[in-house]
Amino acid sequence: MPERRIFVTCDIGEALQQLADRGYWLQVHPQPEPPSHDRILEAVRSGIAALVTTIRDPIDSRIFEAGRGSLKVVSQYGVGYDNIDVKAASRCRIPVTNTPDVLTDATAEFALFMLGDLARKLYLSERLVREKRWTVWHPTLPFLGCEMAGKTVGVIGLGRIGKAFALKCSGLGVDILAHTRTPDRPFGESLQKLMDARQKLQSNRRRNRFRFVSLPECLQQSDFVSLHVPLNAETRHLIDSQALAGMKPEAFLINTSRGPVVDESALHQALEQGVIAGAALDVFETEPLPDDSPLRDPDLEDRLRLYHHLGSGTVETRLSPDPNIGMAGRCVQAALDVLEASDQARLSQMPLVINREVF
Repeated sequence: MPERRIFVTCDIGEALQQLADRGYWLQVHPQPEPPSHDRILEAVRSGIAALVTTIRDPIDSRIFEAGRGSLKVVSQYGVGYDNIDVKAASRCRIPVTNTPDVLTDATAEFALFMLGDLARKLYLSERLVREKRWTVWHPTLPFLGCEMAGKTVGVIGLGRIGKAFALKCSGLGVDILAHTRTPDRPFGESLQKLMDARQKLQSNRRRNRFRFVSLPECLQQSDFVSLHVPLNAETRHLIDSQALAGMKPEAFLINTSRGPVVDESALHQALEQGVIAGAALDVFETEPLPDDSPLRDPDLEDRLRLYHHLGSGTVETRLSPDPNIGMAGRCVQAALDVLEASDQARLSQMPLVINREVF
């Protein structure tokens, strides 16, 4: 029965059993590589009721046109959905869902760990030991890292993940500057109170401050800049050569948001010329990172950390079938919410639907 079939572009674990238990017949793409666009199109044309996708699947107008009248929902496994033509989905009256909230802490934690890797040169230290080049302990050689206490962390984008990152940074004894389109003043006041309380517990520590600032000020005054913005026309290449030139020479850049937020050619040039001290990236303009990417320049290896889109990569966040904990559980729940809604009124209130205008 087509109305009970669901095509899943990637195996997301035991959470899928919840669909099977409800009587849905699953077609799960078995390979680690994503299915081709033609394969997805074929599945949609066959009359499936739901399509479960990931950020690596280009879901364009051809797919939505093919699903007009039969495809009830596209359920995205992830918070970001720039791989999906949402306008086409709305035009074809097909709801699209995502999985916000459940990866907030995992991604914010990872951004913090990336920051620590840069500050204390963890990769360089491990490589020194593994390559048997650590021959003697010395107070200053072969290199030193920097303490976080007393530094300034800039947070660009203060949504769920940006706020969680700022909260985690507040325990490091740093000043925090935030640039965001709509400043959340109550959050800022609460975070400042938390920072003041921590200062009282350590009377020898100076008072740290939280402030909302403009983008140029955030870049100019921060020792570490962490990006937490969605990808759109305004944020594409937000960090370009001009933005990098506005940063401190000793500053570091961290990106766990979306790859195209950073102009990778401009970043390569900035690192090569010493415009900034270093960077750590978990996302890229093209993923996986191409062999010919300038970011693979071996001359930058001591200043540039590269990760494989691991920000939300915990067992709990990626695989938990509980929709309050894991992306998998929330993705499945979002699909079921739409598939089994009893009336239009319920559909219009679905919290995980991106394009509610379809109702």
